Amino acid sequence: MKDFYEVLGVAKNATSAEIKSAYRKLALKWHPDKNKASEATAKFKQINEAYEVLSDPQKRQMYDQLGPEGFRQRAAGPGGAGAHTYQQGPFRYTYTTYGGGENPFEGFDFGGFSDPFDIFEQFFGFRNPFGGGRTAKRRTVYKIQIEFNEAVFGAEKQVRIDGKTKKIKIPAGVNDGSRIRFEDFDLLVEVKSHPHFKRQDQDIYFEKEISFPTAVLGGIVEILTLDKPLKLKVRPGTQLGTIVRLRGKGVPYPHSTQRGDQYVVFKIKVPEKVSSRARKIFEELKKEL
Repeated sequence: MKDFYEVLGVAKNATSAEIKSAYRKLALKWHPDKNKASEATAKFKQINEAYEVLSDPQKRQMYDQLGPEGFRQRAAGPGGAGAHTYQQGPFRYTYTTYGGGENPFEGFDFGGFSDPFDIFEQFFGFRNPFGGGRTAKRRTVYKIQIEFNEAVFGAEKQVRIDGKTKKIKIPAGVNDGSRIRFEDFDLLVEVKSHPHFKRQDQDIYFEKEISFPTAVLGGIVEILTLDKPLKLKVRPGTQLGTIVRLRGKGVPYPHSTQRGDQYVVFKIKVPEKVSSRARKIFEELKKEL
């Protein structure tokens, strides 16, 4: 099996933008309706498999750990494992079951590989720009705006489509700009901002303001998380911009038990006005330091 980075012609530390750019050029070049070479179909499939894995941060991480052969075996379902698909309303889900024995990747949805033409359609917004035998009809796309917490934990919404009221399920972990595929239409998700959290993929950032004495002497502060408030220790001598990582406190990965991380960024509150006594203390502290 050829390495996916080699398939797309990018370095192992390539950015998301570089991966998208490489895929765009290669997918258009090797589309079977444009390229009549005998190897075009196989090449097109390989390009789309590479993009499907490397464009997904979680799958890419697993791919880097397992290598090409190891990842493909996991995606296919090793040792009595298998990929399964089930339908729930308009949603189609894929999950992987494993054989006996301890599985270090339990809970991770490898999901197999999708139809390369479906990947092409999702990326470009249309199936075939070359006028070939495959349909060039664009899928209907509807937009829906949801709250930050609905995107994080998932939600069931009622929408009006083609004059009919439908109940739809928003999977946990979707992001702003996520596109959810239904049987006969796509749903483009717009996520409202949160007053306290900033999101980057499946990680979240939270700024915590602490007092100057706490930054110098250390202490315990309460912080917000997606689940519930937590007590966090502030180390003595904490500097402005110090970041603390809370593993597994971020946004869930769609259809997975794994979650991203939360990063707490400390900001130090400097008082604008101080009493005469406090001024004397600070002056003494200044001399001491």
